[in-house]
Amino acid sequence: METKVKSNGTAKKVNATVKKEVQKKLTEEAVGKTVVPEKTKTVGKPTINLDDRIQKFEKLRGLATQRERLTETLSELTKFNYNQDDSSSFHLRDSRNLEFKTTNTNLIKLVTTHLQSTLEQRKSEIEEQIVKFEL
Repeated sequence: METKVKSNGTAKKVNATVKKEVQKKLTEEAVGKTVVPEKTKTVGKPTINLDDRIQKFEKLRGLATQRERLTETLSELTKFNYNQDDSSSFHLRDSRNLEFKTTNTNLIKLVTTHLQSTLEQRKSEIEEQIVKFEL
């Protein structure tokens, strides 16, 4: 036990509060409560459910698949743009078999250029999501 001397010369006990903490800890342990000292409490990552982790992994795999498809489409579109000649045609068909056809090279160039920039933008967005993704 440690003692300090006051300025008036009498001894003062320093361990009084320490004894109370030890006594409280022993009482709680005897009752069955687990005691974690304040200094040893740690704040860690919350535990993640296995199903949640697998679901997040599947989402990441889906993003990776989207990126692969966009990369392939961009590659094919780039080949088309560089190998395009004056005999190109552009066809659109909807679910009711209505069609739009054109051989206008200026229009085809406009459409492919716009499509390429849109796909590149979407690819960048997906890559950003992949980089920021946390499992």
